[in-house]
Amino acid sequence: MNFWRVLLSILFPPLAVIDKGCGSILIVLILTVCGWIPGVIAALIILNNPNR
Repeated sequence: MNFWRVLLSILFPPLAVIDKGCGSILIVLILTVCGWIPGVIAALIILNNPNR
C-alpha cells in the first residue's frame, strides 16, 4: 500500500478505492455515510487485499 493511498483512505475513503471498481466504491461510500470509521476500515481492507 502506498502512503498517499492510506492517507487518502483516512481522509476520504471512497476516493481511495476509486480504481478498485464500482462495487467497492459503493460499499465504502455507504459505510462512510453511515459512519466515518466503518468507511475507513473497509477502504483499508480493500486496499490491503492482495487478490484485487
